[in-house]
Amino acid sequence: MHRSYLLLLRFIVLNVAAIALVIYIWLQGWLNDIVDQDVTRISLLIFGVFVAGWIICLDKTIRCSRELNAILDPARQGDSRATWYINLARQTPGDSRATIAECLRSRLYSRISVIRAISNNLILLGLIGTVIGFIISLSGVDAERVSDVAAVGPMVSTLIQGMSVALYTTLVGAVLHVWLSMCYQVLATGTVNLVNAIVEHTEIAAVDNYREVL
Repeated sequence: MHRSYLLLLRFIVLNVAAIALVIYIWLQGWLNDIVDQDVTRISLLIFGVFVAGWIICLDKTIRCSRELNAILDPARQGDSRATWYINLARQTPGDSRATIAECLRSRLYSRISVIRAISNNLILLGLIGTVIGFIISLSGVDAERVSDVAAVGPMVSTLIQGMSVALYTTLVGAVLHVWLSMCYQVLATGTVNLVNAIVEHTEIAAVDNYREVL
């Protein structure tokens, strides 16, 4: 099986398992609890950012798969990073190809760095939700009215509401961070395989050309 197919298979299996877990949580009614208790709707914002990062990751995984296919099947190369590097390396002396390989590696890694940044920002959004939750909790506490029995009920209600926001946003941010980070690791592994395949293909071609010259 081609490495590109293995890359897509790992990505699909990972996300099918994650989606199955989300469906189970939804059937248990826990997702509804999160939406109902988070009055700030920060959890929905975190989920929206996650979906954007996941779509970007899916797109780049497909592109990485196509370029791996291009290495394995030269007839399908077309306009890709592989074609750019191979054509440039063929016109470059052997001692300079390492520099070009580093350039290629930097380009490919910078292409997927946005996903890691989005994944890290999910944690930050969760922490922001935590702070806002504590602010809501403390805003309902009035030290001068603690002894007033009639005021205790609303204070406790506000305290619980704020703590729900703090805990749920932290949980959502952490879980979605782990999910997107795992997708990123799959893509990062595919990117490493792509760089190695391109460099290996180019070096083999260079050796063959050198033998023909001799």
